[in-house]
Amino acid sequence: MPMSSFVPVRLGVPLVAVLLAFVAAGDAQAQWKWRDRSGQIHVSDLPPPRDVADKDVLQRPATASRPAPPPAPAPEGDDAAAPAAPPAEAKPRVDPELEARRKAAEQEQLARQKQEEAKLAQQRAENCDRARAHLRQLESGMRMARVNDKGERIIIDDKERASEMQRARQVIASDCR
Repeated sequence: MPMSSFVPVRLGVPLVAVLLAFVAAGDAQAQWKWRDRSGQIHVSDLPPPRDVADKDVLQRPATASRPAPPPAPAPEGDDAAAPAAPPAEAKPRVDPELEARRKAAEQEQLARQKQEEAKLAQQRAENCDRARAHLRQLESGMRMARVNDKGERIIIDDKERASEMQRARQVIASDCR
């Protein structure tokens, strides 16, 4: 086989492969182009946010769906007196799996909140019981002692007893509802 006929075939295969790659990449790199409220132009492979007006979308990919044309005006005549039905708003398609995940996450968050509220209510009830018991002990007039930082026992005098009773009453007022 002559060498000259083999060279073009060997160069043609990679060239065809490169051309096919460019053709296939055209659809994969579909671009959106839009102008935001501040006038800045954005280019992305994702569609613009919903708050961008249709007139500000400068370029759509070829596969993107066009917005529906505005509804035609109502015909005049006998039907003119009948009120026009409000245009049906197109609901965006929702992925059922995504919606199920969202609902599950909401339910999980509500369950955590209820659990946290129950835990706080239990803590309040325990604080209430302790404060009431402490107040009863203080009001009994029994001699009470406390241990200071040095480990020494100190007998509570009437002034300390009154301040402890006031603190216990405040806890009871806040936690015993």
